[in-house]
Amino acid sequence: MTTIKYLSICSGIESVGVAWNLLGFECLGLSEIDPFRSAVLNYRYPEVKNHGDFTKIEKEDLSSRPDILVGGTPCATFSVAGYRKGIKSSRGNLALEFILLAERLNPTWILWENVPGVLSSNEGKDFGSFLGGLAEFGYGFSYRVLDTQHIRTQRFPRAIPQRRRRVFVVGHSGADWKNPAKVLFDKISLREADKPVRRKSLQNTCQLERELKESDRMYWKKINRKGEFVTESEKNEVSNTLTATGRFSMPQGPIILKDEGPCENQNYSDDVERNDCLRILTPVECERLQGFPDNYTQIPYKGKPKEECPVSKRYEACGRAMSINVMEWLGTRIQKVHQGEI
Repeated sequence: MTTIKYLSICSGIESVGVAWNLLGFECLGLSEIDPFRSAVLNYRYPEVKNHGDFTKIEKEDLSSRPDILVGGTPCATFSVAGYRKGIKSSRGNLALEFILLAERLNPTWILWENVPGVLSSNEGKDFGSFLGGLAEFGYGFSYRVLDTQHIRTQRFPRAIPQRRRRVFVVGHSGADWKNPAKVLFDKISLREADKPVRRKSLQNTCQLERELKESDRMYWKKINRKGEFVTESEKNEVSNTLTATGRFSMPQGPIILKDEGPCENQNYSDDVERNDCLRILTPVECERLQGFPDNYTQIPYKGKPKEECPVSKRYEACGRAMSINVMEWLGTRIQKVHQGEI
């Protein structure tokens, strides 16, 4: 069996590597320019070269041709929560640079990720330009929106309790769309009767770092325009989307856990008793909501020990990452199609 080799660009903290290492894939290189995320890569993958700016990578920089080119170019320019400048912005234009890199390296597969807003950016013309570029350079493609909370794998048989919808484009050289479609559209996930049941508890599916007493209750809360807390305790308890700020996407708002006992430096609204502690999720809990091992983002940084790793950087790194269970599912599907098992 031939080892599948891949190049990861816009690597972040390398969700791909965590997901694909157990599949036996070989990483030919990484590409990240952010200082903290690059430090995480250097700490977790010291033997793999970080090429930095992926627009400057040439085929001579790699030991061999990659079977898969994978990455998620910056999404803020396409997000409905962002400025929506699309591919006209320098960050949005990186989506087209991704295609140019594929032309230079000629991988068999491409796997590209972005936010659902890319589908409507510039009335859909930006996404159309991206797909048109793939077709121009000889790639057949298929795309699908996948949600973290519904993707079950061998390592995550109950999925991960985070509501995180992302667009994934799979391309295959030879202008044939059938192989990409085989990857994204398996019969089981398309059958309504087999749709995964949404889990009712973060505590059951993704253990909280800090144990809650039986008398404690976990609430989903959102902040309205007046800044007051509104309790939604009857809804299914699945995390809203983690964002780069370490908070959660609107309109649902942040998720706040209610613990018993006093809590320092808390601002309370009139309807919250002062003997209750309201807290956001910890960095470890955010790592678990993306499928990472505990303290994956806790590293020595800028001459300080890992115990003093800046929390804000850890939140941001988790919020920008791709979910491990989704990447494991996609890697497994690509592997099976690549080897002719599907």
